[in-house]
Amino acid sequence: MSLPTPYYEEPGIVIYHADCRDILPHLPKVDLVLTDPPYGISYDASHSKYRGGIDRGIAAWDIGPFDPSPVLSLQSETIMWGGNCFSSLPPSVGWLAWVKTARDGADIRQADMELAWTNCIRRPRVFHHLWIGAYRESESGFRNWHPTQKPEALMRWCLALKPGAGLVLDPFMGSGTTLVAAKQLGRRAIGIEIEEKYCAIAVDRLRQEMLPLEPAPPEPHQESLYDAPGPQRSDGEG
Repeated sequence: MSLPTPYYEEPGIVIYHADCRDILPHLPKVDLVLTDPPYGISYDASHSKYRGGIDRGIAAWDIGPFDPSPVLSLQSETIMWGGNCFSSLPPSVGWLAWVKTARDGADIRQADMELAWTNCIRRPRVFHHLWIGAYRESESGFRNWHPTQKPEALMRWCLALKPGAGLVLDPFMGSGTTLVAAKQLGRRAIGIEIEEKYCAIAVDRLRQEMLPLEPAPPEPHQESLYDAPGPQRSDGEG
């Protein structure tokens, strides 16, 4: 099998609407896999317990255990959110923690933090960014497009940990946050998503005019996704 026609393509960005297990063996070598896969915990995506919340029920894509082996088989540097849910991952000394609450002991109905397994960070790192329901440091006033959506700021932080990663892959793209962050930072990116509705949402997000960041991201160099060399790797802190 060869790669199918992309669902969407723009300079430096490609999206495939497919099961990533069918796509991964045919991709070029990537510099970094940055992803938030299904956790296999039968996540209840409902928010009906809150006023005006949505009753989504159990997420079908989160039923049954998740197998990370197709991602690990790429033998690429990887940041995988939810890694604490996967017992089959190799040991790591470089876990990432995203602390979502504003204060210790906050009485909330969600996890205080989320963890990411890595094979490319040399020491544990922590990112503090409030993101609990309507209380957010960023993207305030917007509903999540995906029930387990991460902040763009979190994915930009992850990418900043690997400044030499010129080509980034998210094989469980969801609503495209990794690709949006990559575009904001001038990185090339490949996204794969099995549900077409999320592919369409990701395309809409990518087509929106970029808002200026502080500090402003470098201008992306418009080049082909596969043929152009990415930034040189850095041997500094992973």
